[in-house]
Amino acid sequence: MKSKAKRLAALLTTGAVCGTIAAAPKSALPQGQTASAANTYNYAEAMQKSLFFYQAQQSGPLADWNEVPWRADCMLNDYVTGGWFDAGDHIKFALTNAYSSAMLAWGILEYPQGLKDAGLYESYLRNLQFSLDFLVGCDLGDEVVYQIGEIGFDHKWWGSAEVYMRKYELMQGETERPYYTTKDSNVTGEMAAALAAGYLVFKDSDPALAKTYLEHAENCFKIADTTRDHKNTPASDSMYPSSHFYDELFWAANWMYKATGDQKYLDLCESDYIPNLGKEDQSTEMKYTWGMCWDDVQQGGTLLYALNTGDATWKEQFRKHLEYWTTGYGGKQIKYTPDGLAWLFNWGSLRHATTTAFMAYVAADQLFSGTDDAKKYTDFADSQMNYCFGDNANNFSYVIGMGDSYPKAWHHRTSSGVWDDQWTMLGEEKEYAHVLYGALVGGPGQDGSFTDKVNSYEYTEVAIDYNAGYTAALCAMIQKYGGEPLANFPPEETPKWDEFFIEAAVNQSGDSYTEVKVLATNHSAWPARLIKNLSYRYYFDISEILAAGLTVDDISVRIGYDEHSSTQISQPIQYEGNVYYVEITYPDGTVICPSGQSEHQAELQFRISVPDASKCWDATNDYSFEGLGKSGNECVKTERITMYDSGVLIYGVEPDGTTPADNPVVTTTTSGDEVLLGDADCNGIVNVQDYVLIKQFMVKKAELTAKGGVNADMNQDRALTVSDCVLLARKLLS
Repeated sequence: MKSKAKRLAALLTTGAVCGTIAAAPKSALPQGQTASAANTYNYAEAMQKSLFFYQAQQSGPLADWNEVPWRADCMLNDYVTGGWFDAGDHIKFALTNAYSSAMLAWGILEYPQGLKDAGLYESYLRNLQFSLDFLVGCDLGDEVVYQIGEIGFDHKWWGSAEVYMRKYELMQGETERPYYTTKDSNVTGEMAAALAAGYLVFKDSDPALAKTYLEHAENCFKIADTTRDHKNTPASDSMYPSSHFYDELFWAANWMYKATGDQKYLDLCESDYIPNLGKEDQSTEMKYTWGMCWDDVQQGGTLLYALNTGDATWKEQFRKHLEYWTTGYGGKQIKYTPDGLAWLFNWGSLRHATTTAFMAYVAADQLFSGTDDAKKYTDFADSQMNYCFGDNANNFSYVIGMGDSYPKAWHHRTSSGVWDDQWTMLGEEKEYAHVLYGALVGGPGQDGSFTDKVNSYEYTEVAIDYNAGYTAALCAMIQKYGGEPLANFPPEETPKWDEFFIEAAVNQSGDSYTEVKVLATNHSAWPARLIKNLSYRYYFDISEILAAGLTVDDISVRIGYDEHSSTQISQPIQYEGNVYYVEITYPDGTVICPSGQSEHQAELQFRISVPDASKCWDATNDYSFEGLGKSGNECVKTERITMYDSGVLIYGVEPDGTTPADNPVVTTTTSGDEVLLGDADCNGIVNVQDYVLIKQFMVKKAELTAKGGVNADMNQDRALTVSDCVLLARKLLS
């Protein structure tokens, strides 16, 4: 773990039912010889949704162009903000961000025209840049950040990214996630490859950005080549243990050659890297089996080397790989499911097939163009991609949100909307809050069966590297076969449940008092969010009290049981006429948060009373009393106790019929002065000096004027936090 010494620099650089689906044999698809089914599906729609998935994986301050309606800023205090969450969890790995970025970059470099024709080119670039910028921030000069977040905590908690840090603070006592650094060649090599590929993507459209990528690619490659080691990433060993590193050096050197044209990179391949690449078991023959993935990029490097050198030997070497994946070579052939999927491994079977499909397209178009092999490899790639969309025995789509029948229990925390950390029955008894459009799940077993359960990770896991080769392959398919993006995507989401609500019951009631038990609940998921100043109101009528000769001053209010000691309750406040209310306030409303069983709901018991001797209290005419549960064990949902966020109604119906929909948007302003967000020093200009001033103010090394404080409140939540620093940094960078 590292200190915060480099934080500023890093910040500023940066339809199926649940159960098992068994595949029946599909005689029309013999092993390895599947007919092309081009134009069967809308590949532009598939691309559009895959890019949506990557937006759903965004960490840190969300990009202004993020289209996911149920996501919001999160992890704003990470040492390096931005980047993609790895999978259905909330860890960030430089390794998988780099691998996925390189594959996406490769796809757009090989097949840009289809994306342009479909109107998806700029969206694709934006998504790619989001991850590449994170990798730039991870490059610290003499080492790199390889992981942000701690796997143990992350994997034992299930909730949304937006409330992750609240739970982390409760359990770990920290407001910043740990981060870890390394010089290992597997990580730095992958980063060099991705950034070099990113340079090639952006060199014409944004030369300055491309130059930055190339500079960092060169530095990462230097670290990788100098280190020539791996297995020094202990924090990630349980998820991404490294098997070797010369394949990453080979992969990176080929990308560096493509980016720079410098022969030294190919010379390194020939003299140092190729002799150390993987061999077939008990053989000196260069490895051609297995598949391209985050841990083994040898086959991708082989294809690039063949393209970079034009060497017939390496062209043949890659042909062996595609033969293994199709009709077999040297007595070895990939296994196939009964319905036509080339099946390598039980973790991410579709990830392997679709990544190989992409490389098959590239090889068919560039190495074997015009040959029978080209047709065979293209047909193979078509069949594997179309298998994902429904060309299988069950007409089942393995891409969430594509087609009518697709997985319902994918393994992904934020899209689930779960508020109580209880997730094992998702897709069966618990409904997901959101559709994770475009995510490619792990895929079926070797027999073609698929277990659609959230804890069957090998089937239902989703991940950025699962979608990487698949997305690159979609670039080829759109260019070859066309497609039209959906006009109204993403669809508008309507919350499937009340995000905030009140349940209440009468503990006791007599002729001098009413005692109420209230449960205030935060089940927000559109997006999940913390409410900093949460309150609710209980309304009552004092007509009978006034008739008895008493006044409102004779009414007393007190709290009984309080789950949170800081809860405050007001004295009676007039609403209208003889109707009054008491307001219960949680000064730190984040104590009620959709992050676990003990946080998503808060209990409070309070009593409103008059002197015992008066015997004039009558609760039956009280607005909020009507319909309450009859005992403390029978709390019922009621809209007659209204809930507020900083005074703005968010749940319930006030006595005059006012509902949340009737409230105008409240914005922060100063008396007569225009707010210039970010202008902390009030000089009329927003620049890095304002950023520094806010940071100094937060550590009590500088003062802000009242107007400067309002200007510095970037998210207008009436508090200055690291969130405002991050938002200002994003504004400056844009």
